[in-house]
Amino acid sequence: MRVAGGPAPAGQAAPPGEAAAVSWELAERVAVAVSRREPLAGSYLYSSLAADFEELTAEAEALVEAETGLRSLAGPARARVTDRAGWVRANVASFRRLLQPLADKVGPRLAAGPLSSLSRAATGVQVGTVLGWMSTRVLGQYDLLLIEDERPEDQDIVYYVGPNIVALERKYAFAPREFRLWIALHEVTHRAQFTGIEWMREHFLSLVHQSVEAMDPDPARFLEGLKRAADEVRAGRNPLAEAGLLGLVAPPEQLGVIRRVQALMSLLEGHGDVTMDRAGAERVPNARRFSQVLRDRRARASRPARVLQQLIGLEAKMRQYAEGERFIAAVEEMAGPEAVSLAWRGPEWLPTPEEIRAPARWLERVGAAGRPGAEPA
Repeated sequence: MRVAGGPAPAGQAAPPGEAAAVSWELAERVAVAVSRREPLAGSYLYSSLAADFEELTAEAEALVEAETGLRSLAGPARARVTDRAGWVRANVASFRRLLQPLADKVGPRLAAGPLSSLSRAATGVQVGTVLGWMSTRVLGQYDLLLIEDERPEDQDIVYYVGPNIVALERKYAFAPREFRLWIALHEVTHRAQFTGIEWMREHFLSLVHQSVEAMDPDPARFLEGLKRAADEVRAGRNPLAEAGLLGLVAPPEQLGVIRRVQALMSLLEGHGDVTMDRAGAERVPNARRFSQVLRDRRARASRPARVLQQLIGLEAKMRQYAEGERFIAAVEEMAGPEAVSLAWRGPEWLPTPEEIRAPARWLERVGAAGRPGAEPA
């Protein structure tokens, strides 16, 4: 899969639409400032990370393949230990790539406005603040984007944010090698999903692109979103629960795509968590403690942090883990451990948002299709 777009090569100007839509340079500077330098990044504890993750990523990949049968079609996984600033820069680049269709659509309109520079700067500060805060929390990430005309060695990377990992190991007295393998298992499972299932990467990115292209920056959309939020509050519901701030301002067609993305992520996250637990059962005896500590850490987030999590949809992502695990457990209980693999046959076999919450409906639809020569209903 090749994804068009990406940051402009050195010495060249960014496309007009991109330049008018957001100041990515400012976003990066703000994010790096917000991320703060972790003191442990310069300690002796940090020095073992690169060698450990090179070895443990390969071990995790073998364990995941043995557990799931998914073998990457893109060759062995490559580990890269980075600091918070490095994670920020990698994600700023990814945002530029993914949001290019939106930049092309709204950039000329924004550039023609009298407040175009102010708008670019404001958006850059907002994006940078979110990325900077996230860089203090994330432990690992698989970058699934493949960009034409960019260096292959800088793509398809499994990132590990070293300062955050070392800080948790020290604070909670985690056994470093065991904790690092546990993290590697999670990220390598995601890579197996996207590179071991031939159509998965292209399908996922097509959904993301559909969602981006459906965005409408019309101010009237924000007013409609505020009205919907007020209606939800009056009904006793959290208006940010499903998709964060984006869910309030998204047009109906975009909401439909967002829900499909959420259903897919629930399946992948649930499958990922189940796989990492089973694949690492013998090698990571403290997996349950690691998981509980991270859940407790999220639950103890300050009120401003909780608000930010809701605004950017992170709380919805946490529910995806739980819903995905419940879906996997129910499917295995009703139809056996091999039934989940029916979802890997093609996009039409994936559970819908409604089926994630009602696994029996998915099994009913694909159960008949599981017979030779049949098709999903």
